[in-house]
Amino acid sequence: MQNRLNSSLDFQFLSLSHCQILKKLFLTWFAKLNANAMIEILNSSIGKKLIMSITGLFLMVFLLVHLTVNLILLVGDGEAFNLAAHFMATNPAIKIMEPILAAGFIFHIFYATYITLKNRRTRPIGYSQTSGNGVSTWSSKNMYILGGMIGIFLVIHLANFFWKMRFGEMPTITYDGVVMDDAYSLVAGLFMEYWWYDLLYVVGAIFLGLHLSHGFWAAFQTIGWNGTKWLKRLEVVAYIYAIVIAVGFSVIPLYFLIFK
Repeated sequence: MQNRLNSSLDFQFLSLSHCQILKKLFLTWFAKLNANAMIEILNSSIGKKLIMSITGLFLMVFLLVHLTVNLILLVGDGEAFNLAAHFMATNPAIKIMEPILAAGFIFHIFYATYITLKNRRTRPIGYSQTSGNGVSTWSSKNMYILGGMIGIFLVIHLANFFWKMRFGEMPTITYDGVVMDDAYSLVAGLFMEYWWYDLLYVVGAIFLGLHLSHGFWAAFQTIGWNGTKWLKRLEVVAYIYAIVIAVGFSVIPLYFLIFK
């Protein structure tokens, strides 16, 4: 029965633009105003793609904030970064956002995996999404592979930084009578001691940039910004954003490897 509902809902969307799809989704939801309608929408193919796109955009905002904080590593002797890290670790709003961020990662990975596997079963030639110029890029054809490589890098990154900062024994430092973790020493020590980790970090940043170069504008396309004029503009913004993220995260380990 559920499969028939999903198929029926998906069929209704086949001939619609993304803007019309979104309008139909919300009109259907508000017209029925019950949990079953919401579940039906979210279980449809377009609903799953919508969730993946929204969580993807949320994670892109996080990446920009995360990069901004990390670039403070390049300033001074570490005091500014330690103060920023202490603020992030003790701020109540940040603590509330952490489980939301984790949920965003989980939902994005889950739905990306589900959609990819489903597409491979129905279309063995693989998934690709064309740009405003009608050309499928290498990134669009290999989004799941790029996502998998980023996932491996993320696990290594969390194990070396987040886990140690939250659950490990950290060196401490005092500023104006306030004792806090010396996060700068942890990061700087790892980047200065292990050149291969610097290389891994740079490769991970490049994979992330490639993933974002397609995912950025594809997410906006899914939520309705799919006009030719908008797509071309979004592609330019996507490439700029992807380059900023990739270069920004690559500069940090290279700085410690070369100049420290």
